[in-house]
Amino acid sequence: MNITMIGTGYVGLVSGAGLADFGMTVICVDKDQERIEKLHKGEIPFYEPGLEELVQRNVKNGRLSFSSNLNMAVDRSLVIFVAVGTPDNGQGQADLSQVEEVAETLGELINDYKVLVIKSTVPVGTNNWFKAIVQKKLKKGSSIDIVSNPEFLREGSAIEDFMRPDRVVIGADSPRALAIMKDIYRSLYLIETPFVFTNLETAELIKYASNAFLATKISFINEVANLCEKIGADVHQVAKAMGLDKRIGPKFLHPGP
Repeated sequence: MNITMIGTGYVGLVSGAGLADFGMTVICVDKDQERIEKLHKGEIPFYEPGLEELVQRNVKNGRLSFSSNLNMAVDRSLVIFVAVGTPDNGQGQADLSQVEEVAETLGELINDYKVLVIKSTVPVGTNNWFKAIVQKKLKKGSSIDIVSNPEFLREGSAIEDFMRPDRVVIGADSPRALAIMKDIYRSLYLIETPFVFTNLETAELIKYASNAFLATKISFINEVANLCEKIGADVHQVAKAMGLDKRIGPKFLHPGP
């Protein structure tokens, strides 16, 4: 299956290389020409253990390539992943300008049926908003399905997280798109990865709820650390004992920034 990955940042490059390793033919696209030229030379724009080897192996096998020509990539691909940045806009909200730009461009380029997969972290409702933008500009006879497929990658272990994830979340309203996504991730069925199939809004909220809960654990143990300093208790022992309760677990119970 031919896939386009829009965005060669942390999520896009790791996901693109991972999908290529699953046997897909992936074109990673970025409008940053300098970054594409570096990737052609084998230079990875950020450090992530194992990523350079993963990229080089799949480039050598002909399953992974890089381009700044989105028109060509879209024309060749059935599935288009969107993995552009959604940084904080300074007011506590996600800046969706890059996502919107991609939607506007795809609406003009798509000539037949495509599955558009949002991998970027986006607020609830973004997938339907994205779909409406694309559909406004679609040519007659063209059609799309939208899929929400949030990422759960940890820096430092992103390759492991992609190749052996805790779960894969796929939000889709179309049986056709769902079947295509199952085909893409068929390698993970072999290792009995848990899959969560749901609608778009639920998939979007799963990502935010997961992030919020992890942040809550960190904030909580830091408050406990402040209390420990006042009463002479050892926060590390407190956290260890808390983490031994299987309902709580030890992860993200480490006091610090």
